[in-house]
Amino acid sequence: MNDVEKILNDAALLCEDGKFRKAILLYNSALRKQPDNLDALIDKGVALQNLGRLKQALKYYQKAVDVAPQNVTALLNKGSVLHSLGQFQDAIECYDQAIFVDKKCAMAFAYKGLSLGEQGLVKEALKHFKKALAIDSSYDMAKISKEIAQKILDDKNENYEPASKN
Repeated sequence: MNDVEKILNDAALLCEDGKFRKAILLYNSALRKQPDNLDALIDKGVALQNLGRLKQALKYYQKAVDVAPQNVTALLNKGSVLHSLGQFQDAIECYDQAIFVDKKCAMAFAYKGLSLGEQGLVKEALKHFKKALAIDSSYDMAKISKEIAQKILDDKNENYEPASKN
């Protein structure tokens, strides 16, 4: 195990213990030695995201995407931060890129469904939750989201009254 790998391993252990600030110091050290280290960029983004420092996390996920544009983890994490920031269309673009790279990425379909739902596009969201479940039938977040979307649509249809013909 080389020096940077040991630093990243130690940082991961700190994150497991919820010590994100200390882990960030180690990620900084790793990035000083290897500025384009994909794992360090993504993991520092995760630590920042866990601390609620979303704009900073986004910066590191973007750097990770710049280093490896086809990295599904970087794309999903960038999308999740954009979603949290209320930038749903930008998040969807990240999920679409992840799906382009990995057509069987259940998480990308489910996360896209969440962003569509936030935009009020419940039918489209439901389709994406179903796609996620077709890939991974045990994906709890997709199951729960599908049920909620279906209930919203059922309630909407139940309360719909066509205009009367007079």
